[in-house]
Amino acid sequence: MKDSADLRQDFVRNVQLRHLRCLVAVAQERHLARAAERLALSQPAVSKTLSELEAIVGTRLVERSKAGRRGVQGLTAAGEQLLAHALRVLEALDASAQAVAPAAGERIERLRIGALPSVAPALLPMALARLRDSRPSVQIVVKSAANPTLLDELRAGELDLVVGRMSDPRLMGGLSFELLYTEPLVFAVRAGHPLALKAASVQAVLAYPLVVYGEGTIPRHNTESFLSARGLVLPANALQTLDVAVARALVAVSDAVWITPLGAARGELADGRLARLRIETAGTEEPVGLLQRSDAEPSALRGAMAALLREAAKQQGAVPQRPRKTSRG
Repeated sequence: MKDSADLRQDFVRNVQLRHLRCLVAVAQERHLARAAERLALSQPAVSKTLSELEAIVGTRLVERSKAGRRGVQGLTAAGEQLLAHALRVLEALDASAQAVAPAAGERIERLRIGALPSVAPALLPMALARLRDSRPSVQIVVKSAANPTLLDELRAGELDLVVGRMSDPRLMGGLSFELLYTEPLVFAVRAGHPLALKAASVQAVLAYPLVVYGEGTIPRHNTESFLSARGLVLPANALQTLDVAVARALVAVSDAVWITPLGAARGELADGRLARLRIETAGTEEPVGLLQRSDAEPSALRGAMAALLREAAKQQGAVPQRPRKTSRG
């Protein structure tokens, strides 16, 4: 049986860039066929390359999906560790290529930002505008998705930074979290809604159509926990959506009640387009933070955006339309 020194020598001697590129593509695409298309290879070639890499390291790196051999459920712990190193190797190779053979004209810098739908409206616009003013040539890509998706893509190197929430330890491996602020749930309705005219009970809210976040999200979990603590259950016919624009528009033209983290409705609450019901939601606060890969190479561009997000977060302290009377219904 080989010892660890022999295994390391075998790895250094046998691993090739195609192995690392294949692992990164599979981690990012989560599907063998899509990874093969991205690499301009056949699916059998991708499977063979993965098998070669697993043979080199002496352990399984990829967990296949139960639904079929093409799907990828995720990486094993060993796969996650190797992925972090593979990303650094490929990033260093790209930087080296730029140094010795720069493309014609100035190199375009790119920043890929992930943000929760409930957080993006309040935090990103001003930070993005200021970044554009100071670095007009930067290519910026913003993706809004649920927290697990954002963390997966950050860890796989598809995003450079994420504004999101802490998750379970398994999903936080290789990532750092910096607290920006905390925000509670609020019950938001259109201006002039019958419930906005006086203190409303939670039971009274349940008599109206509800708009809530999708299953598996932290706002949805907090919503159900809030109701459960009062002996209530979320109605089965509540409309579920992660699309903040849809939720805002629906609430603005109907009597629906939107249960949402404060940041998603902050602007509309501040200017009076929406009203916050006078229902105390203490205990529903969730931390919002800046997540980055722990092993990512320092980046002036990423650092500049992080600083702008911290500055924008400082402005989240003022809570519009605080409840004037507690009602636990």
